[in-house]
Amino acid sequence: MSEARNYLKHIAVLAFPVATHGPPLLSLVRRLSASASYAKFSFFSTKESNSKLFSKEDGLENIKPYTVNDGLPENYSFAGNLDEVMDYFFKATPGNFKQAMEVAVKEVGKDFTCIISDAFLWFAADLARELHITWVPLWTSSSRSLLLVLETDLVHQKMRSIINEPEDRTIDILPGFSELRISDIPKELFPDVKESQFSAMLCKMGLALPQAAAVASNSFEELDPDAVNLFKSRLPKFLHIGPFVLTSPGPFTSDPHGCLEWLDKQKQESVVYISFGSVITLPPQELAELVEALKECKLPFLWSFRGNPKEELPEEFLERTKEKGKVVSWTPQLKVLRHKAIGVFVTHCGWNSVLDSIAGCVPVICRPFFGDQTVNSRTIEAVWGTGLEIEGERITKGGLMKALSLIMSTDEGNKMRKKLQHLQGLALDAVRSSGSSTKNFETLVEVVAK
Repeated sequence: MSEARNYLKHIAVLAFPVATHGPPLLSLVRRLSASASYAKFSFFSTKESNSKLFSKEDGLENIKPYTVNDGLPENYSFAGNLDEVMDYFFKATPGNFKQAMEVAVKEVGKDFTCIISDAFLWFAADLARELHITWVPLWTSSSRSLLLVLETDLVHQKMRSIINEPEDRTIDILPGFSELRISDIPKELFPDVKESQFSAMLCKMGLALPQAAAVASNSFEELDPDAVNLFKSRLPKFLHIGPFVLTSPGPFTSDPHGCLEWLDKQKQESVVYISFGSVITLPPQELAELVEALKECKLPFLWSFRGNPKEELPEEFLERTKEKGKVVSWTPQLKVLRHKAIGVFVTHCGWNSVLDSIAGCVPVICRPFFGDQTVNSRTIEAVWGTGLEIEGERITKGGLMKALSLIMSTDEGNKMRKKLQHLQGLALDAVRSSGSSTKNFETLVEVVAK
């Protein structure tokens, strides 16, 4: 049975069901739905992902979530192996999406006119071609990391030519990338790496993206002009329409642990904020080193800890630092980073966190783990000058305290904040009514509404 309202356009939105990918895609769809009220957006993701993205109070008249099969065996228990979960998911695709899309077409009473997807879902290009409609992927990370994927053959050629060189050797791959080291290249792009589900996905995505009518990106042109110039020849309709934290920050996020109230009591730019995102768990040795650094450090800290702090952190540490520290299972991160009390951000350098640090003008200490995080980390220190990479690529008590001292107690930290203020200003200009991101978004609306 079709829905009562007749929509001129019916747009399928295909999500990649990993924690940091769903929110930017839904953020884009919310913004598009406000500009195209004549369109119905059917949002497809797994049951678990949709439950975290949508609430009963959303009231999104022209956006409706649909469940796709995650491919996991019945009673499957996640043991921390994300590759395994992805393997099950991709074995179920694209059939799981096709099945759910058929349900949506029947309910809405209109065939799809466009597919918007996470860029990782390369098969959306084939679905769009089968349906003779437009495909618009969203790239949720940095421009530099995507350029490396698009230039995988060149990356392999360059790396083979310096195969026996040390990992800290810089590798001149593309214009504006001269600061990149061998160790900064995502391991999934190494020429001799055993192909994983993730590396195979990146390869297929790189081949599919040139087929897109346009590629949207959660960034802004002025952040990385070198990358923008390179994209013009590779993907002419690569549209920087962010940062989403400024264009469409989403609904109000609660503060169940009273983080903002606690920050109100701290001195300006005095607090160390620590968060490694919603996926990463620190290795035990690094966790122990971080605990020791925070015990000895005199600075107050706010730690967004993945898991249950009372069960997973030493009781002696929590007791000893209860006056100067606050450890919680979740924080409203953007609001935290915009608080005047925050002085430095210890992070894994996921792209959402990088953009949050720019929006809040907070210098970062980088401890990347996988994927684009190494590229982001290197860009922060060597290109933008807005943070430091952790010494030795692993958290140690001495390395972390050294980085904290440099940012919080020397003029280097002040220089980083000034550079961040400049980047924040460029971001604000980009999202103004006449800004580059706003104009690119208007172009995107035209493409989607064709």
